[in-house]
Amino acid sequence: MRTWFITGASRGFGALITEKALAKGDNVVATARNPKSVSERFGDHPNLLAVALDVNDETQAHDAAKAAIARFGRIDVLVNNAGFGLLGAIEEATAQEVEAIYRTNVFGLLSVTRAVLPHMRRQRSGHILNFSSIGGYRSSAGFGVYCSAKFAVEGLTEALADELAPLGIYATAIEPGYFRTDFLEGNSLSVSPVEIADYAQTAGVVREKAKHISRNQPGNPQKLADVLIDFVDMENPPVRLPLGSDTVAAIEAKIASDTALLERVRAISISTDFDKTEAA
Repeated sequence: MRTWFITGASRGFGALITEKALAKGDNVVATARNPKSVSERFGDHPNLLAVALDVNDETQAHDAAKAAIARFGRIDVLVNNAGFGLLGAIEEATAQEVEAIYRTNVFGLLSVTRAVLPHMRRQRSGHILNFSSIGGYRSSAGFGVYCSAKFAVEGLTEALADELAPLGIYATAIEPGYFRTDFLEGNSLSVSPVEIADYAQTAGVVREKAKHISRNQPGNPQKLADVLIDFVDMENPPVRLPLGSDTVAAIEAKIASDTALLERVRAISISTDFDKTEAA
C-alpha cells in the first residue's frame, strides 16, 4: 500500500489519479485550495485525506506534509500536478501574468517538493512525479511563457533525479501532449487580453486553434492516470515520461531538427575551444 500526495486533486489529472489510487487500495493525500471540493467528489473514504493547500503558501505546504505523515506515516509518491497555462505572445503577456505562471507552476512546485523531501529522505524511498508538458521539451508561439515555466520544471526534475538517486528516491517529468481535460478552458488556462496585430499569423493563429482543439484533444486522460498508477512500480524509472502520440511526434521532430542544427553549425561550435598550444 502506497501513500500518494497529490496537488491540484479536485479536478483534471489530479482527480483522476486520486480516483485510480484509491481504487487500487492506496492511501491518498488529496490537496486543493478548497479541500471541500475533494470531499464532495470522493466522499468519506477511509484511505483519503483531503487537505487545504495553496502551493504558493510554503508554510501551508509543510503543514500539509506533516498532516500526511500524521495520518499515514509516510509519503511514497508526490504528484506535483497543480498548475495552469497562459495563452498569448510573449510581448502580449504582462509582468503580472508571467509572475503568476511562475509562482504556481515553478515556485509552488518547489515549495511542495521541499516540504515533502525531508520525509522521503528519512524513508530512503519515494518517487516525485512533476507534471511538465510537451511544452517542456519544445516551445511554440502562443505558449512561450507557459513553456518556459515547464522548461524550468524539466531542468529541476533532471537535477532532482541526480541528487536523489543515491537516496533511493526517483524524480520523473511527466510530459503529456494534448489530453481531453479542461486545460484549455477558463479554469486552467489564462488568455492574455492584450492582442498585438503583428502576431496575428503566429500567436494569433494558436489562439484560434485552441478554441477548436478544446474537448477534441487526442489524449485519453483516463489512460494517462492508469499509466501513472502502474509507472510507480517500474524498476529504475526514467527521468522523463512522454505521454501521447502527439508528444512522441513532437519529440522526434525536435531531435531531428537539433541534429540538423548541430551538423550545420558544428565547425563554428567547436572553434571556440582553446587550441592545444593555447591550452598548454
